[in-house]
Amino acid sequence: MENIDHPLLHWIPYKLINKDGELYFEWIYLGEQRYLDPFFEDSIVKCKSHPYNSKMLKVVSTVENLIDWSAQLASTNLKAFVFHISRCGSTMLAQSLAVSPQNVVVAEAPIIDEILRSQAFDLEKKRILIKAIIALLGQKRFPEEKEMIIKLDSWHIFEAAELRILFPNLPFVLLYRNPVEVLKSHSKLKGMHMVSGILPASIFGIKEEENQNSNVHQYGVLVLEKYFEAYLKLDAKEQNISIFNYNEGMKSILERFINLVDSDYYIEEIDLMYERLKTHSKNEKSAFTGDSFTNLDQAIDVTKVVDLYEKLDLKILGELAGRN
Repeated sequence: MENIDHPLLHWIPYKLINKDGELYFEWIYLGEQRYLDPFFEDSIVKCKSHPYNSKMLKVVSTVENLIDWSAQLASTNLKAFVFHISRCGSTMLAQSLAVSPQNVVVAEAPIIDEILRSQAFDLEKKRILIKAIIALLGQKRFPEEKEMIIKLDSWHIFEAAELRILFPNLPFVLLYRNPVEVLKSHSKLKGMHMVSGILPASIFGIKEEENQNSNVHQYGVLVLEKYFEAYLKLDAKEQNISIFNYNEGMKSILERFINLVDSDYYIEEIDLMYERLKTHSKNEKSAFTGDSFTNLDQAIDVTKVVDLYEKLDLKILGELAGRN
């Protein structure tokens, strides 16, 4: 199947809207814009000034339209889902992979999160929509494009079981890091998942009494505890997962990822990926000189989360030793 001259080429659904009690998808025209920015939403913002997207009338479709249209376009081959606990190298991994014109790298697309967390669809319709949206986001827009990698939001680790049903053979890559380092990073600028009340605590599996007993400083620790518990649980029952510790170094993680997905890159592409690793994950014009943290709040208790981290670390090291 070729997408040349197809009327949907370069159009993607990017937002779920509710109008008069009915659900629709709003679409946006990408033009020549690839997903090269650290986050999917950054690339979308750049597209909004395009004449097709600046009109008063917006392009919308019904849910059924989207599902039907998703089968009309050839899509790149989905190679992996990347899960992470935040501030652990996932953006750097995605950015390095994105330099290859063979790759379509979707980093934390809000539309995927909207569907995963939506209460408006039954389970069967939600499953159909997730696959349809991924196919449309990964449409083969340029001749070089072959493969697709999706970096999910950090809380999507709690959707891993459902995503495994949809993609039974897809490699799941899990990135993690010493939680004290993660917390120090968030002490400079907190991600929204680390602030109580921005996202529902229930999506992390945080019970009401746990939330009530957690102060504003301890909440982020509680979120990380849930992430590490989910990692340990998934590792115990899943075979097709690979877990990487940020502290092994991004070059090693990139090399292991490439081997895992068995991608065939040119030497020049690999060199460009290595070069991207030398710059800041969220600003490729700035050299990466290492993390600079403020002091960790002494009022928080990291005993449990550090214990979970060490348990995971020992488990992964043991599994690697067993394979060797």
